[in-house]
Amino acid sequence: MFTEGSVALVTGGSRGIGRAVAVDLAAHGVHVVVNYSRSEEQAKELVARIEADGGSASAAQADVTDEEQVREMFRALRSEHGRLDVLVTSAGVTRDRHLVVMSPAQFQETMDINMNGTFLACREALRIMQHQKRGSIVTLSSASGLDGGFPGQTNYVASKGAIIAFTKALSYEAAPHNVRVNVVAPGFVETDMTRVIPAKLKQGYADRIRLGRMGRPEEIANLVTFLASDKASYITSEIFVANGGGLG
Repeated sequence: MFTEGSVALVTGGSRGIGRAVAVDLAAHGVHVVVNYSRSEEQAKELVARIEADGGSASAAQADVTDEEQVREMFRALRSEHGRLDVLVTSAGVTRDRHLVVMSPAQFQETMDINMNGTFLACREALRIMQHQKRGSIVTLSSASGLDGGFPGQTNYVASKGAIIAFTKALSYEAAPHNVRVNVVAPGFVETDMTRVIPAKLKQGYADRIRLGRMGRPEEIANLVTFLASDKASYITSEIFVANGGGLG
């Protein structure tokens, strides 16, 4: 699925969907650079797990909202590996709060991490990939970015909808360089973000999903790996919703 020596960077790779993506890419022979902001212990544990399973990985600290930190992470990656074949932008947060009591800072924090972090990582990745004349970028949005989400999510939905629009636009700029850009929009998935939802409420959500359950991070990772791989060589500028056939 990947050429020998392929290198991937997964932002927010130490937890949740990003972690599952890192594991799956490594299982397919890709060297995975696991980006983290504060979860150093989790990132190092993940690298050790991948290596124990026969894969190749390393950890890279950078706050995706900090332009200079992101630039330095990509400079170090290029210096060490000389290439970048795959970027997966998985870093993200939720800061749910009804709009009438939401502060500008709460709105901006969500936009900074989810959207601006995607922008900075994609910009630096494309600078490498356009010279290689190859590469694949997969951004992580949310089904909420398409269907409007739930009350209290104006900031989250705005950021995830922006990622979809950004990815579609970026695909036009990337295509002449043989760089593919797609977006995956998961529905409800069992991660740290959703574990805090009360059990009764989660069951209510699950009852509205055609498959009758929440998704697993590994199921999203399978799709991301496919899109990142040579198996998807004629797919770009597309939105892939993985929500079990229902609730966003």
